[in-house]
Amino acid sequence: MSVDSENYQVRRRLKRRLTFWRLLAILLVIILGVWIFNEMSEDEVADHIARLDVTEIIVENDRREAAIDRIITDPSAKALIVYINSPGGSTYGSERLYKALRRVAETKPVVTVVGTVGASGGYMTALAGDRIFAGESSIIGSIGVIVQLTEISELMKKVGVTATAITSGALKGEPSPFKPISEAGRQNLQEMVTATYDWFVSLVASRRPLAEAEVRALADGRVVIGLKAIENGLIDEIGGMTEAQSWLESAHQIPDGLPLRTVDYSEPKPLIAQLLGEMMGKSVLSERLTLDGLLSLWQPD
Repeated sequence: MSVDSENYQVRRRLKRRLTFWRLLAILLVIILGVWIFNEMSEDEVADHIARLDVTEIIVENDRREAAIDRIITDPSAKALIVYINSPGGSTYGSERLYKALRRVAETKPVVTVVGTVGASGGYMTALAGDRIFAGESSIIGSIGVIVQLTEISELMKKVGVTATAITSGALKGEPSPFKPISEAGRQNLQEMVTATYDWFVSLVASRRPLAEAEVRALADGRVVIGLKAIENGLIDEIGGMTEAQSWLESAHQIPDGLPLRTVDYSEPKPLIAQLLGEMMGKSVLSERLTLDGLLSLWQPD
C-alpha cells in the first residue's frame, strides 16, 4: 500500500471520529438547552391549581413535605387538590402529611379527592381537605391503628436455636420475635394503640360534622364505599377532579379553567440522568419502603 493511500485512510478515520464528537457535542447542547428551558419555565409559572398525588403507601417523606410547603409561598398556586389512592401506611407518616396539608389550608383552599381507596392513613390524609370528594365505589374508612408481631420461638426450638437478651428493664425487650409476648408487654402495646386510636378518632371528630360517639361507632376498622360514606358523614360529595375544580370556582371564585400543575417530590437524580430524562421520558424508580411503628393501614397483610 502506498504512503498516499495510508494517509488517506488515516484522514478518513480522523474525520469519522471528529464527526462523532461534533454530533455528540450538538446533542449535549440540545439536551442542556431543553433542561435550562424547563427550569426557566418552572420559575415563571402562570396561575394554576397545584395537584398533589398520594398514590402509594404513606411513610415519612421530607421531599414531599418540602414540596407542600413551597405551595404556601407560591403566589401562582391558587389552590391545592390532593388526589388520594392509598390504603394508608405508618401513622406518623400520615400525621406529618396531614399537618403539612393543613399548613397549606391556612393560606389557600385545599380539596381532597379519593380515587380507588382512601383508607386508614389515606383517609387521614383526606381529612386535611376543606371538602372531601370520592367516587361512588371508592373504598373509604378503616379508621384505626394496628401493631403486628411475628413470634418464632416454637420454630427456633425445632431447629435448636436459642436467643438471649440482657435488658435494663422488664419491658425493654418487648416485643421480641424470639419469645411469646408477656402480659405486661401486651398491655403496654395495647395502651399505645388505644391512645393513638383515641387521637385518630378525635381528629375525625374535629374535621367532620360528627360527634365523637358517632365517629367511634364507625371507627371499628370497617371500610365503606363512597355512597355509604356520604350518608354517614365521612365525605362531603361524590365526584372527582372535575367536581373538585368546580367547587373551587363556586366556593372560592378560583376559575376551573386554570391548569393543574402536579407537584413533583420524586427523588433528585444526577444531572446527566435529568438531562436524559427530559429527552427520553421519566423513569420510574421504586423507593425503599419502611413501615416501622404503628400502622394506619388497610389490609396490612
